[in-house]
Formats: sequence, structure tokens, C-alpha cells
Amino acid sequence: MSAATAAPAVPASFAALFQPWTIRSVTVPNRVWMAAMCQYSAEAFGPDAGVADDWHFAHYAARATGGAGLIVQEATAVSPEGRISPYDLGIWNDAQAGALRRITSFVKGQGAVPGIQLAHAGRKASTDSPWNGGRPLGPDAHGWQPVGPSPVPFAEGHPVPRELSVPEIREVVEQFAAAARRSLAAGYEVVEIHGAHGYLIGQFLSPHSNRRTDAYGGSFENRTRLALEVVDAVRAVWPEELPLFFRISATDWLEGDGWTADETVRLAALLQEHGVDLLDVSTGGLAPGARIPVGPGYQVPFAARVKAETTLPVAAVGLITEPEQAEKILANGEADAVLLGRELLRDPFWARRAAAELGAEIRTPEQYLRSW
Repeated sequence: MSAATAAPAVPASFAALFQPWTIRSVTVPNRVWMAAMCQYSAEAFGPDAGVADDWHFAHYAARATGGAGLIVQEATAVSPEGRISPYDLGIWNDAQAGALRRITSFVKGQGAVPGIQLAHAGRKASTDSPWNGGRPLGPDAHGWQPVGPSPVPFAEGHPVPRELSVPEIREVVEQFAAAARRSLAAGYEVVEIHGAHGYLIGQFLSPHSNRRTDAYGGSFENRTRLALEVVDAVRAVWPEELPLFFRISATDWLEGDGWTADETVRLAALLQEHGVDLLDVSTGGLAPGARIPVGPGYQVPFAARVKAETTLPVAAVGLITEPEQAEKILANGEADAVLLGRELLRDPFWARRAAAELGAEIRTPEQYLRSW
């Protein structure tokens, strides 16, 4: 058996967190999933811009070896101008897709499912990496002109985005579809469309950032038009047997002019009609001044509401740190899976620790059986 091959799984546990789940034709071995988290570590310039390297392989391989059932790769840009920073991964060309096959192959070899989040940063594009301050980058620092639904900057000191024309919006839709085609070629089994955290699709959803008066602005139907067009375009090229997810910020945490939880429930039903299989429920990110009551599991109620009021499966995320906490979320019917972010940065083997604490069984690489 090769070094990338995991040992057979032992009988399933009664813990909800470690029950497998089949979505379309894909069976995810447990409900501990890795949330998409940007690494800002790709080559920024030249022919290798946006190409995954050894850092990305080691990062994702560790979490797959650590037992996460689904690995959702960081926001991967569908176009050069769609990057948050020059250091983001991209999937707008075949070389980028080819480099990702090494990651998907290893993840599958560990019994996990490889997923990818497709994204366009919109008005939040062209910024430096967080550890360099995350400031906007101008042309003198290899930056570019951000675009958005309206000429409304993200924050003071950020550039005014150029308003996308309708033909340019259609080009963005096709960029998402082309990225989905490349994702399939790269070996991914789940695609997630990034509609959260104040990036381009979320900018169109929210009246705070979308001041358009054409078919893409104003009413709920118009503000959700881009999201549904992207879903339709991706679903048209993404195989029927493979799952499609959508990540959303369920609220902008703004009074009066932001996207709301009521609208999230309404959109969830539409997304399901258009072929989305799961809603990844986060919050915030659209406006830097939003007041967010951060605390353990603070976003779970939004996922629970979508689950209670629609038939679309949901995943919960946000300060889920303890195995018992995660287990209760699933056991109480608040979500169908949990996505861990920072906790998996701290502990790539969180899923194995959780299985031990809950008395559950989990697939273990042969090389690590002596530790189990």
C-alpha cells in the first residue's frame, strides 16, 4: 500500500459528527470539514502567478491526514483582477489547475473529499497580505483597479471601484463557469461559490454596496440576479453527480441598509431550486464598521434558521472549537456539518482528537496507527 493510502475505516460511530454523508454521488466520511481560509502564499507575478506550491500541498495534506472529511480549498480567484491579494491562488488558467492535481490526489488518498471555493474579490481586491497590513495596493505596488456593483469603496482609504457594465458582469459569470471546468480537471469533487464576506457576489446582494438602478440592483430579485446566474453557469458545466455549495454571509450586521437573515432564508430556497446542494452559512465581511457579537458558535443560529425554514442542507461555521460543542450542533439538528477554520490552523489533527473524546472511530493512515 502506498504512503498516500489510508487504512480502511473501522465501523461507524454513533457520534453524529462522525457519521458519513452522501451528497449526490459523493460520500464524505464525517461531518468535520475544513473551511476555506486564504493562505496568501502563491507566487504573485510572472508565469507562475496564482500557482499552488509546496506550502499549499503541505497545508492541505496535513488536514486531510488529520481526519477532516472535506477539505474546502481557500478562495481561489476566477480571474487575475478577482484576487484579494497578488498572493492568492488562481484557477483562471490550465497551469494553475494542473498544479492543484497534486493536492487533490493526496487528499483523496487519505479518504477525504477535495473541495474548492471559487471567488472574485470585487471591491476588496488588490490588497497586501494581512501580515503586511492588508492595505490597498496601487499600480506602483503591482496593484490593479478593483471593480464592483457600484462605485462605493469598501472603507476609507480604499479606492473607489469601477462599476461593472452588464457585458462585464456576463464575463464574470463565464469566468466562474470556466473555473468550475478547470476544477473538475484538477480533481475536485465539490465546488463552493463564494458569496460571503463582502466579496463580489456578496457586494451585489447587499444594498449597502449595491446602488445600481438596472437589472442587477434595487429589488431583492435584482440584487440576487448575479448569484443565481453564477450558480446556473457553474451547475451547467459541473457534473450532475457532484455537489455544488454556496457560501453566504447570512447578515452584514448593519442596521437599515445591509443584507439580512430574512433575505438569506429567501435566497436559500432559490439556490436549492437552481441546483445548490448545501449552504455554508457565515456572516459579516461587507463593512469594516459592523458591530458583530462574536462568541462561541455565534453564527450557528443563522444556519439553524435556514435549516428550520427550508429544505436546503446547511453547514455551520464560526468559533466552533470543542468536540462536544460541534457534536451538539449536529445532534440538535442545527446543521448538517460543521466547518472549522482557525481551530484547524491550530490543530490539524482536531478531528482525531474529537473522535477520541467522543468515543468515535475515524479513518487513520497506516503510518499513524501506532498512535491510535
